Amino acid sequence: MTILQPSGYLAIGEQQLEYRMIGPSPTEAPTLVLLHEGLGSVGLWGDFPDRLAAATGAGVFVYSRAGYGQSSPAELPRKVDYMHREALDVLPRVLGAIGFRRGLLIGHSDGASIAAIYAGGVPDHRIRGVTLMAPHFVVEDISVQSIAAIKQAYLSTDLRAKLAKWHNDVDSTFRGWNDAWLDPAFRAWDIADHLAYIRVPVQIVQGADDQYGTLRQIEIAEHECYCPVDTVILPNTGHTPQREAPEATLAAVAEFANRLLQGHGEAAHGEVAHGQAI
Repeated sequence: MTILQPSGYLAIGEQQLEYRMIGPSPTEAPTLVLLHEGLGSVGLWGDFPDRLAAATGAGVFVYSRAGYGQSSPAELPRKVDYMHREALDVLPRVLGAIGFRRGLLIGHSDGASIAAIYAGGVPDHRIRGVTLMAPHFVVEDISVQSIAAIKQAYLSTDLRAKLAKWHNDVDSTFRGWNDAWLDPAFRAWDIADHLAYIRVPVQIVQGADDQYGTLRQIEIAEHECYCPVDTVILPNTGHTPQREAPEATLAAVAEFANRLLQGHGEAAHGEVAHGQAI
């Protein structure tokens, strides 16, 4: 087990993954593990992890997957099952390396899909619940259309320069994600069957104006899941609720985490933290 500093690198096999650890360590309190989007990184979470730690009293661990941020490069091209590999091969080793004992997985977009695959594919009693922000369970036409459009934006606008501030090798980061989603074989990607095997409460936070997915994703979860599913639909919000509607997203995610952790007598700040969240 690694002794976690406020920031640093985790050695996972031959890869070095950058991370931040906010608040108490996994040995001292529950841990909320944040899994970023398809073009995300540690830095692109902004102050959301810090505010979430303050609102819950839990530790918040956030890391950049290989090929993102300042982490080691990823092997390209990514295969269609790259999210399964992250969920079933890499994430268990990350949780082991940080000494994870109990807490929640909180994922955004690709990270939400990874969290769902893990929760439905790995029997892990340490996971008390999962929060899925703008998740993908199947590929929709709107997803492919928007991802094709962002490719053109990357080639013709200042998007590349903006992303380069957050990624060591921005071209590899972009191609690794964009090429995989635009691969014709990816249209058959479907993780709905994993949802039936999730045995902990699920929260879905979705922007009503999400340009990468529709409310069909929520309908799939409500149909497939046997576990409780809490849904939060945010008006006038697109694909990044934590940036477009930060207050409402923080309140919803913190309330869900506090409720589950208090149910196990594990919230570090008890009712004070719960009050802060709402």
